[in-house]
Amino acid sequence: MAKSIMLQGTMSNVGKSFLTAALCRIFRQDGYSVAPFKSQNMALNSFITPDGAEIGRAQALQAEAAGISPSALTNPILLKPTTDVGSQVIVNGKVRGNMRAADYFRRKKELIPDIMTAYKALSSQHDIIVIEGAGSPVELNLKADDIVNMGLAELVKSPVLLVGDIDRGGVFAQLIGTLELLEKEELSKVKGLVVNKFRGDISLFQDGISILQERSGKTVAGVIPYISCDIEDEDSLSEKLNAKSADGVIDIAVIRLPKISNFSDLDVFSQYDGVSVRYVTRASELGLPDMLMIPGTKSTIADMKWLTESGLAEAIKKLDYAGTPVFGICGGYQIMGRTISDPDNSECGGSIEGLGLLECDTVFCTNKQQSQVSGTLSDVSGFFSFLSGAEFYGYEVHMGVTESTGTPLTTCGGAYNGNAAGCYVHGIFDSAEVSGRLIKALYERRGLHYTGSCIDRREYRDSQLDLLADSVRNNINMELIYRIIEEGV
Repeated sequence: MAKSIMLQGTMSNVGKSFLTAALCRIFRQDGYSVAPFKSQNMALNSFITPDGAEIGRAQALQAEAAGISPSALTNPILLKPTTDVGSQVIVNGKVRGNMRAADYFRRKKELIPDIMTAYKALSSQHDIIVIEGAGSPVELNLKADDIVNMGLAELVKSPVLLVGDIDRGGVFAQLIGTLELLEKEELSKVKGLVVNKFRGDISLFQDGISILQERSGKTVAGVIPYISCDIEDEDSLSEKLNAKSADGVIDIAVIRLPKISNFSDLDVFSQYDGVSVRYVTRASELGLPDMLMIPGTKSTIADMKWLTESGLAEAIKKLDYAGTPVFGICGGYQIMGRTISDPDNSECGGSIEGLGLLECDTVFCTNKQQSQVSGTLSDVSGFFSFLSGAEFYGYEVHMGVTESTGTPLTTCGGAYNGNAAGCYVHGIFDSAEVSGRLIKALYERRGLHYTGSCIDRREYRDSQLDLLADSVRNNINMELIYRIIEEGV
């Protein structure tokens, strides 16, 4: 059976996901068979595994870092918020149903057998399991039924590293305060501290290390610098969603929907020279972009209502009429159609008119489409004709069925109309052929010539994972990490 190490954080977004990916890559480089594990994840960025299971995007990235195929075993429970007080509950990669938060918290301990079955299966296949916690282990009102932090550490008997984020300030209060709130048996599981996202000269933090160790009685395993690597974030706390400036030669504007999901579909454009990607929430922010993207959403009808009420719907239509290319993915594709209906209350119920940019209609149903896909773009007319015949890969995950009256955009469906296009394929731009052709066309539309390189997103992401692992390895005590893993709890 595998040995384990668990990363818990002082709060959300301290960098646990990236550090988990880094350790997975380091252990793989050192010759170990390794797998990530997160018992319960709450995120709208999801991924579909080769066998059609839906898991958190972060666990798919971590599996990639570990050199293994992504699997529901790495993330047995995924919560996808549909409202402020409810989520779609996905267990072992399949939809279990929608639950209000209060109902889920009353029943979540019933899922411990699913968690343990997944963990034991992973443990039998690998040498090391790198476990990621969620939020903070000292949310005192939630600790009694914890299945993702110290509750899980107890179930699987895993040692813990506690991670604090110095970039957000108060790292001493974060780390020491968290330790103070742990119970004695929980405290004994914490074998080291990690200070993450340090900016500047780390040698100037030596006194800080001494203070942390003296006050906490725990060893500081590493001070990790703020790492600049282009790896997708998993949720709406991502800093890239705050990007507002159009400082590139090519300006791509993205509608930041209230329930935005899988915005990592657009991360590929950050690797292109002269391209800026910014997220907008107001009509006044749109300006005159070179291209407009409408990403996925977990609540299509509610977000379509928001577009109308905010004035963005009318602004998008005006841009489309003026000839600005508009592309929608998944929920964004549904929004671009004529109508959206949810007769079975799969999301929020009701029906609404879409933007009407595409000649298609969407009806939600109880069955969820979950599959990896690949294919080619059709013989497309209009602005996107340059994509005709381009090969793509990606995955589909959606509740709705969309019927289009025109020629499909791809061999997997979708639609186009003049300078508007959309489809269900997440990751369609990850192919260098697709994204490269698009950027070249946007440059040409400005009377310019793109001379930069086009890199396949998979290859690019793999190189970024190596950069992440190298930076962490150079700033963490790996001898201590291996000793913690060997000694356990």
